[in-house]
Amino acid sequence: MNMTPNNPSKNVLSSDVEFKGNLKFAGELTFEGKLEGEISSDGILYLGETGVVNGNLNVGSIVVHGKINGNVFAKDRIEIKSKAEVFGDIRAAKLVIEEGVTFVGKIEINPNKVGPSPPPPLRTPGSEAPKQAEPVKFVVRYEQDLCA
Repeated sequence: MNMTPNNPSKNVLSSDVEFKGNLKFAGELTFEGKLEGEISSDGILYLGETGVVNGNLNVGSIVVHGKINGNVFAKDRIEIKSKAEVFGDIRAAKLVIEEGVTFVGKIEINPNKVGPSPPPPLRTPGSEAPKQAEPVKFVVRYEQDLCA
């Protein structure tokens, strides 16, 4: 099939497909089967209602109708439709979650792909900049009981 930007590849794996291993694809994939392994692509994954993935996913975008047991990373967008189940952490630039989704995990959404910045120091109006702390000197006294 000719893989040009105007003619992206569209692939379908139906519900009777079950396999173990890693799956790579280009363009778009509609997956309705069962996979024990990882999926990686810069393309778009459509996980159908009967689709089950036990493994991590690293894709351009994903639309989830089925079940995922693993972490999901999307360069662009994750869309989780009602009745879908995701058990794992998700990270993307954009996220859409419909009502009725089962999700257990952590979410990191970063549309601008910026790293966290440290919080500014707390200051009240009219206060000076914080001063450097001075070292504290301790005096230790040691006493010994001489009665034996």
